[in-house]
Amino acid sequence: MNGYVSHHPLLTIHYPLLTVHYPLSTTPLISITNRQKYVPIDRRRMRRAVQAIVREAGIPDAQISVAVVDDRTIAALHQEFLDDPEPTDVLSFVLERSPQHLEGEVVVSAETAAANAPRYGNAPEDELLLYAIHGTLHLVGYDDTTPRKRAVMRKRETQYLNHFRSVTE
Repeated sequence: MNGYVSHHPLLTIHYPLLTVHYPLSTTPLISITNRQKYVPIDRRRMRRAVQAIVREAGIPDAQISVAVVDDRTIAALHQEFLDDPEPTDVLSFVLERSPQHLEGEVVVSAETAAANAPRYGNAPEDELLLYAIHGTLHLVGYDDTTPRKRAVMRKRETQYLNHFRSVTE
C-alpha cells in the first residue's frame, strides 16, 4: 500500500492512503498535534467537531491533521505560504479533494486564540476550537471571499461552535 507523508513542516506523521479497499463509511481520520503551551486542548472535542464537519459535507473518506501551534510558528507558515509575516488565527491546506475523498491540514494558533477570546466573549479553548472549525470548513469547500459566502460560513461556524462549546461553570 502506498503511504502519504505530510509535506507540512510541522507534521511528520505518516498516514496510510485510504483507497477503494476501505468501505465508504470509513470514519474520517483526524490527527491532532499540540505544539504550544498557551491553551489546553481537548483533543476528543476537537476531533469530534472536525469529524462532524466532514461527515455533514458528505465526504466518506478523509484524513485531516490539525496542528495547534504558537504565533511564531503560524507566522512563519503564513510568510512561507501567503507571503505575510504576521501571525494569523488559522491556515488550512487542501492536499487532495474529490467528492469522495479529502486530505488536508489545519494549523491553528493557540496564542492568538488566548489573546482574542476575551474580545469575543469566548473561553480560549472555544476560540481555538472555532479556528479548527473555520479551517475545516475551508477544507470541505466553504469560502469567505464575499459577504454572502462569509455569512453562510459564519452561520455554520456558530452552529458547530454552539454544538461543541465547552461547558463552563
